[in-house]
Formats: sequence, structure tokens, C-alpha cells
Amino acid sequence: MISFGTGGWRAIIGDEFTRENVRLLAQGLADRMHAEGVVERGLVISYDRRFLSDVAAWWAIEVLAGNGVPVRVITRPVPTPMCMWTVRQTGAAYGIAVTASHNPALYNGLKIFTEGGRDAELEVTDELAAHTATLDPADVRSLAPYEVRDSELVTQQSSINWYLDAIIEQLDLEVIRHAHLKIVLDPMFGVSQTSLQTVLISARCEVEVINARHDPLFGGRMPSPAEGSMSPLRQAVLERGADLGIATDGDADRLGIIDDTGAYISPDQVLVLLYEYLLTGKGWTGPVVRNMSTTHLLDRVAEAHGQECHEVPVGFKWISAKMAETDAVIGGESSGGLTVRGHIPGKDGIQAAGLLVEMVARAGKPLSEIYADIVRRYGSLVMEEAAYEYTPERREELQRRIFVEHELPAFDREIERISWSDGGKVYFADGSWLTIRFSGTEPVIRVFSEAQTAEEAQRLSRTVAEHYRLGA
Repeated sequence: MISFGTGGWRAIIGDEFTRENVRLLAQGLADRMHAEGVVERGLVISYDRRFLSDVAAWWAIEVLAGNGVPVRVITRPVPTPMCMWTVRQTGAAYGIAVTASHNPALYNGLKIFTEGGRDAELEVTDELAAHTATLDPADVRSLAPYEVRDSELVTQQSSINWYLDAIIEQLDLEVIRHAHLKIVLDPMFGVSQTSLQTVLISARCEVEVINARHDPLFGGRMPSPAEGSMSPLRQAVLERGADLGIATDGDADRLGIIDDTGAYISPDQVLVLLYEYLLTGKGWTGPVVRNMSTTHLLDRVAEAHGQECHEVPVGFKWISAKMAETDAVIGGESSGGLTVRGHIPGKDGIQAAGLLVEMVARAGKPLSEIYADIVRRYGSLVMEEAAYEYTPERREELQRRIFVEHELPAFDREIERISWSDGGKVYFADGSWLTIRFSGTEPVIRVFSEAQTAEEAQRLSRTVAEHYRLGA
């Protein structure tokens, strides 16, 4: 059964991610495009470097073309944001990126984009999944593999220049060129090397790259730029005396940063840095958008500049929608994805990295000092994140206790209010908070907590884990 989460459909290769299911989903999308009368506007499809990604893209193209849908396929592994950008630029009705983003190597999947390069709304993916569930292999219409590559319905695109030029045009290259920055790039065996290296070298940065070979096993690690996966980049930054290290996840829509001292700069900190920079360094004005599990330090920055911080549910589509509604300067999430006004309405690790490099260049001082200034100005908040696997039986129990009966543990501080709009979020009177929700893409329950110190944040998280016997 095909089920979409907040980041698309992802499944274990050979289990649910199969040729048959990819073809069924492509047929379901083709049926939807015919029903909406948007077939002539066509569809854009891209893929990353995961096992079977390129092959699976052509499985889908065979079906789409077999249903009369014009398809533009990007015929090299590229960042998922490029697919979104191409959907917007070409006016395509839909887009597909074959990727499982930052998930383990066992997974692959499809992300669906709608008009303008937006992440598909929940209503769209729910309807698509429901319709696909009514299909069987006999319902699939497709061209043969030997027919599809020469079909007049299929346009093959190898260039990535339009997307890269759009990012480069947003940056102050003159400022970056005179900073002579030394940067280490870790694509984590994913797709960012060519794109990000091109952007940085265009700005005359000295760039060294690690973990760049094609390895569908991602070096035995998660292709996720979280702190636990950043040791090779940290070591490289310190050994080479680099100004900063940049890592991107498997499909380059998220990034992670190592500063000049070897310290990990979390996605929350990156968001705060870039929001402050866009307001003070580039002179922009406007609010910021974050999801419910992202730092409240953004609220302090917004308030200090007479702006507002908008909180939305988890899922980047909510961030992009609220940004469009409020003309926000920037929007992002604690998992590492962000976007900036005027760019695509979705996560882009390439653009975010370019802006961060510009910020360091303009400041004329190390990234560690730039963030120290932020702490002096706005104080410090520390985030704790935990993920706990569960059995199907335990999910039913946890769903009932937490999200139906609203059972909560006894916390060591006063509760200001509780929201159950997307999972559960507890706001405490001292400004700390805690969220608990089921992941939309993995069989885990996630607990985020933020407080003045790491010890406080960990204590809040531990209280939840002990109460519900998570991880037991």
C-alpha cells in the first residue's frame, strides 16, 4: 500500500518500493492529470543517486508517456530543489523527484510537487494514494522501454545551468570573492557536489570536497547532516583550517554546518543566523515562519525587529503556504530545511549554503564569532531531539493515550498551554516547550524539547520517554 508522509512516499527497496508500485503510482498521477485537464502542461521528473533512482524514474516515465503526458526528465542526478525550480519555471502541472532524501540506504521513494514547484498538499497526496489503491497492474498503460526514450512526449534535459544561475544571481558575489573563504563540502555521497561547488567556485571560494564518490550505501552512514553524522566533516575543517564546512543530505534539500572551531551549527542556529542577516545585512523586512518543532529563538529575533514569527504544523508545505500568505523573509524547520523569499516554495540546501557563505564573507569574522554575537543579543536556547521506534501494537496504544485521551506526564514546571493541532505541543510558562508526534515518513515517534540549558531540555524529553516507556 502506498502511503504519503510529510516528505513524500518512502519505502524499503524490494519490499514496497517496487517497479509495480512505482508504475501504479505513475498511472494514478496520470489519471489525476487527465481528470484535472492539465495533461498538456506536462510533468518534470528528476532523480538522485540512490539505488534504482534513475531506473525508477524511467519506470514512471514509461507510464506517464503511455498516458499521453508530456514529460521533461533531468537526465543526471540533481538536487531535489532543482526539480521544484524547473516545475515553476516551465509552468508544469506536476513534478516528481525519485528520492528518499535523508533516509537510510534501504529506502527509496517519490516526492510529488504541484504547480509552482510546491510540495503536494495533504489533500492531493491522500487522494492520489486512495485512487492508486483502486488500481491493479492491468490498469497501467505504458510505452515499452525501447519506445519511450525516442518518444516525442519525452524531453531529456542534461543542463543544470538555469537553476544554478538563478541561485548565483541572488548572491553578492563581489563580497564573497574578496573574503577568500576556504570551505570543505561534504555531499554525503549525494547530489550536491556539482551544484554547490559551482556556486562556491564562481564566488572564488577555495573548496575541498569529501565523500563525493557515487555510493548508494552512503558510506554506511545516514545521508543526513545531523550532528552524529558530521565527524568526517568536522575533522576535515579542523585539519585544513577551513572557515566552515557544509554538508547536505542525500537529495540536497537540507544542510548542516561546521564552524571554524569544529563546532556543529544546528539547523535552528542556521535559521536564526540567516533571518538576522537578511534583516540587518541585506535590509529586508518581514516575518519568519517555523514549524512547531523549531527553535523559539526565531520569535525573539522577530520581536526585536518589530516582526512576527508564525508557527505552522510539521511539513514544509505548511511553511511555504504561510510564507506566501504573509510575505515572510524566511521559513524553515529544525530538521535542516529552509527557503528564502523570492526563491522556490520549498527547501533548498544549495541556496541556503550560498547565503550562509555570503553572510560570513560580509561579516568579515569567523562564523563562531557571528553566532556568539547572536547569543549575546538574544540569549541561548538548547534543543533536544529523540526518536523512538515502536511496534504496530504500541502505536495503537500510544495513539490512544497521547492523542485521543491526551494523557501527559507530570512535568517539573508550570504549563502555560497545550496544543493538539499537529501531534501534541506543551508550552511552559518559563518559555521552554516540548512536542511529541508520529513521524510521517518513518515508524518512529519523535520528541523535541527546548529550554534554557541542555540539562533542562534533556530532562523534559526524559520525562516523556519514561512516562510512556519509549525505547523500552
